[in-house]
Amino acid sequence: MPKSFHQKLKILYLMRAFLEKTDEAHPMTVKELIAYLESVGISAERKTIYDDIEALRIFGFDINNRRERPAGFYLATREFELPELKLLVDAVQSSKFISSSKSRQLIGKLESLTSIYEAKQLKRQVLMGSRIKTMNESVYYNIDEIHQALAEDRQLSFQYCEWTIEKKLRLKRDGERYRVSPWGLIWQDENYYMVALDEKSGIVKHYRVDKMLKPQMEADSRNGSEMSEYYDAAQLSSGTFGMFGGREELVSLEFHNRLVGVVLDRFGRDVIIRRKDEQHFFTQVRVNISDQFFGWMAGLGSDAVLEAPESVRTEYREHLLKSLSNTI
Repeated sequence: MPKSFHQKLKILYLMRAFLEKTDEAHPMTVKELIAYLESVGISAERKTIYDDIEALRIFGFDINNRRERPAGFYLATREFELPELKLLVDAVQSSKFISSSKSRQLIGKLESLTSIYEAKQLKRQVLMGSRIKTMNESVYYNIDEIHQALAEDRQLSFQYCEWTIEKKLRLKRDGERYRVSPWGLIWQDENYYMVALDEKSGIVKHYRVDKMLKPQMEADSRNGSEMSEYYDAAQLSSGTFGMFGGREELVSLEFHNRLVGVVLDRFGRDVIIRRKDEQHFFTQVRVNISDQFFGWMAGLGSDAVLEAPESVRTEYREHLLKSLSNTI
């Protein structure tokens, strides 16, 4: 390669050096920058290095000259600060819907957004805990296909799986393809769910994205798209326990004051709370009646009371008696 062409690449290699090899604790002197350029086959003089640094500053790079030891030039400001990258790494690592291999790939890309020295702190953070991860490598592409169907206002078809006691995924309905009109995505209980109108039953359902196989956009337009614009994803997810469906009911609940944080976390800050006495409060919420809802109530013990309607109280009582019978 001609020497003149190498010289044209000089400022690009300098830019890479500042991005990858410098931070406030690890500046590079002009001598070190010249040595780095020589390692990639580019010769440089001190004066041209200063000129190139000034050009990078004009371009928008916040390059500081540190006078105290260790002295030298370093990139002071980046698109993402280290605490922000740590937050993103932890979010990726703790997300069950992202497989272990995909997590490693994503974290590797996040590491490239800081210096090689600060990236080591991100690597240490990855080792903080062992978390359960999905085994479905296609989750990324499932999410992309769902977003594409939403953007183009099209129906979506896919195969759906369930777990067996052998810890393997098997196709439901003997592999028959589900056909839905997607409404949106919800992230709840560390999993991604697609909210969609099932074309066969006409019912709005939730589908775990990591249990979907071979999603494909269809030629037909979505049904109910005008309704999907008005559905409240936050309200839908707060009233659905474990994303299990069930008939929707307005229920009256009574709680001890110590559970106000639990109620706000579950139903959101907009839930209306009325004081019953000095130690208890009431609230009314819409929930999908299911064993998961009853299990949530039971888990709160005597500090949570299902007040109304009576039909739901009866179901709750039967659920508790059935659970009690399993312990005898």
